[in-house]
Amino acid sequence: SAAAPAALTLVGAVFTGEWPARAVGMGECMEIATGAPVPDGADAVVMVERTTQEPASEGAHIGGRILVHEPVAPGRNIGPRGSDIASGGTVLVPGAPLTPGRLGALAATGATHVTVYERPRVALFSTGNEVVAPGAPLRAGAIYDVNAATLPPVVHANGGLVVENRRIADDVAAIAAALDSDADLVVLTGGSSVGERDLVVDAIAAAGGHVIFHGIAVKPGKPTLLARIDAAASALDATDRPAPPRLVLGLPGNPASCLSNAYILLVPLLRRLARLPEHRPERRRARLARRVTSVVDRHQFYTVRLEGGVAHPAFKGSGDITSLSEADGYFEVPVGVDAVERDTEVEVILF
Repeated sequence: SAAAPAALTLVGAVFTGEWPARAVGMGECMEIATGAPVPDGADAVVMVERTTQEPASEGAHIGGRILVHEPVAPGRNIGPRGSDIASGGTVLVPGAPLTPGRLGALAATGATHVTVYERPRVALFSTGNEVVAPGAPLRAGAIYDVNAATLPPVVHANGGLVVENRRIADDVAAIAAALDSDADLVVLTGGSSVGERDLVVDAIAAAGGHVIFHGIAVKPGKPTLLARIDAAASALDATDRPAPPRLVLGLPGNPASCLSNAYILLVPLLRRLARLPEHRPERRRARLARRVTSVVDRHQFYTVRLEGGVAHPAFKGSGDITSLSEADGYFEVPVGVDAVERDTEVEVILF
């Protein structure tokens, strides 16, 4: 105690990166640096601030008396061997995302290499003769390619790697050639609704694929398509195994519909391909600022802007990118509901 300190003889010191030169016996102590190995014979550490030193002689250090002013129990201030990672213990399980902390755990074991899943390769194609690159001259009847700017961040944030991002013409042969990509997932924007010049379905057939679904009962984004193109029987991947099938996701060309369906469909699909955990976006409760209407035969994702616990409707139309750029998230209006009244509390799913 402070009133009756214990007197011990200082017999040495051990610093990080060193091994103790001797053991500690009865009535003895040793100076130790944080992170250094505890010498044999010692089973507790007391902080230097709780001690005073009486030198053995003028200028001497080792051999002096150390007065300990507080009690200390066995194990105090010692990290037991194996307390962080025990021998034979599990460091990581298969499929665990390599966060900074988990990379640190691997480094702590001395590992230099680890087997990982490859990031899914994604090819993005904007279809349409009217679509031009931002910055290019905007001729009559043309529009800037918004989807080429909105989709890559979604892909990268959810484990994917964009390997192509370009525009292709409204032409079956051009679309079929794009589908011959070596990507794991091909995302087409535009051309997936029923019409004389919507040629994606024909291009998928020409590429030997089959449509899984075409059209979903949601708003915005009804003309959405998913298809699968199986690799040739003789095709092998980089590990000489049969090449996996290629998926084709056809999103609407309208910017708001495209980005909305990217959040709803592309994100979970990408995360499944990348073996990432399910996306769990933040949710908030808010009162609706005004009445909104919906179509009763479709599930609607209605974008809103949050201000002080109030959800202000932001959706304008499928072609208006400000429906999302000026929104913080969306709430869902289920099938069969034609209106949500003002002051109704809604659950807003944040982007």
